[in-house]
Amino acid sequence: MTLVSKGIHHVTAIASDPQKNLDFYAGVLGLRFVKRTVNFDDPTTYHFYFGDGAGNPGSILTFFPWPASRRGRQGDGQVGVTSFAILPGSVGFWIERFIKHNVDFEHPKTRFDEERVIAFRDPDGLLVELVAHPGADAGATWSTLAIPAEHSIRGLYSVTLWQKSSDLTGKLLIESLGFEPVLEQASTFRYAAKGRGLGSVVDLRCVPGLWPGVLGAGTVHHVAFRASDDAEQLESRNNLVARGFNVSPLMNRDYFRSIYFREPGGVLFEIATDSPGFAIDEPIDKLGQSLKLPEWLEPRRFEIDALLPNIRLPMEIPGPNA
Repeated sequence: MTLVSKGIHHVTAIASDPQKNLDFYAGVLGLRFVKRTVNFDDPTTYHFYFGDGAGNPGSILTFFPWPASRRGRQGDGQVGVTSFAILPGSVGFWIERFIKHNVDFEHPKTRFDEERVIAFRDPDGLLVELVAHPGADAGATWSTLAIPAEHSIRGLYSVTLWQKSSDLTGKLLIESLGFEPVLEQASTFRYAAKGRGLGSVVDLRCVPGLWPGVLGAGTVHHVAFRASDDAEQLESRNNLVARGFNVSPLMNRDYFRSIYFREPGGVLFEIATDSPGFAIDEPIDKLGQSLKLPEWLEPRRFEIDALLPNIRLPMEIPGPNA
């Protein structure tokens, strides 16, 4: 049976300096700092989660900020671009904000006859977009002292995979992940989850001859797709194994449960459950305020806290009582 996908759960990328990463995504972009925890596989490194006000699946961009890590190289076999959704009336606001904060961005362009796109790079060179689209009004809002709710980023819009060919990955998206082919323009093939909500779009861009991507700061580590619950995730895992994919065992990430596999083009895919969510270990109004560790790492809290770099919340983030 094919998974009926609800779209993207989250995207995880690699950064270098944790403070610059926090200042840019929570400060300049105004995303909520949803969770401050550690990389479960390398607990001396932070794992930051940014998203909407409640940390809903489909709004989340996460980072492993490894201080002084080498710069990666975007290329074939990677998520080349991560895109966020904004309302059409917010384009001017974001151009002015990017100019004010010296963000490296491109003049807005029209794509697929219905999207206004502002492409930009974060401090590590990660390729990101703001996509102005009427459907963004379905997303949750989160305001800061500098970004009113009506101009806030509403959640993820899409990811763009850079690959030699779209054939095998497109087949996987349709037959195992429940996406539908919806558009084609030049060398880009668009697939969408049936619900058409935020985070429902995957673009496959064919780039034959492009150099292979190299993992490092400024590149995406993996993209995760949503499973409503454990049963749907297990069904999806059985489907993938039956089709010959090497799927990881189930991994508990505290805020969701995960399985991983490499899709035919080389991108690391994850399927993550919507539950239990980010409020499992702190209330919604306190998200991101303190370091959270999984139960098995709590005995090492003093050691881990001493090894992690000191960080401060950007001034533009309202406090919990704002």
